[in-house]
Amino acid sequence: MARTKKTKAAGRFGARYGRRVRVKIADIETNQRKKQNCIFCTGIAKRLSKGIWECKKCRKKFASHTYFLKKEK
Repeated sequence: MARTKKTKAAGRFGARYGRRVRVKIADIETNQRKKQNCIFCTGIAKRLSKGIWECKKCRKKFASHTYFLKKEK
């Protein structure tokens, strides 16, 4: 199954699970795949596993939000 503009990454589920669930998953996964900023420096953090992040610049590992890092105000 291919991804389309309408279904995005949730197109892999086809007609299963309902529209709301697929839309929520698509929104989470698009945020998750964006480049995340490190909370300690200006580098880019990579998600290692659920809630575990590592900065490529300062090489710090830290625990934070599960799917994507929140933007600081």
